[in-house]
Amino acid sequence: MTITTLPEARWLHAVAATAFLAASLPQAALNAQGLESPETVNRIVGSQVKQEEANATVEAGNVNTAIDRTRENIGTVRKTSKLDKVDIVFLTDAARSEGGPPPVIESKVKQHQDDIAELRKEIEANALLFNAIESRRVLAQDILAVEFDTPGKIVIYAAAKPSN
Repeated sequence: MTITTLPEARWLHAVAATAFLAASLPQAALNAQGLESPETVNRIVGSQVKQEEANATVEAGNVNTAIDRTRENIGTVRKTSKLDKVDIVFLTDAARSEGGPPPVIESKVKQHQDDIAELRKEIEANALLFNAIESRRVLAQDILAVEFDTPGKIVIYAAAKPSN
């Protein structure tokens, strides 16, 4: 017994294959778009993303103040959908490879560890902030605090080294 495929069935298979390819092409284009270019990052994030390196001991006062405000900043992160400027401050001497934050910051982190964990989840859930930190290769687990020091601007403190 021979099974033959009717012309209508071939046509249906061709249409299904074409629809599958058409549906997967936009996803392929998104996967191909890297975050290497500052223009691409600015277009995706919609904000200027700037980074700087700082000494954790010098910045301890600012970081500790931001950690103390973590509970209220969680709500602000949750509601943030547009920013003019994102500053990422790399506390290079506080990176895990350097032994972690100095004791003055580490004690604050332990004191507010549940709030900081929630803040990190909110940052990962916020497309704008997630893409901003991702563009600079910052892991959410390295974020110590955020500070909204002026309207339209956020400072993210990360215990990490830049990936340059």
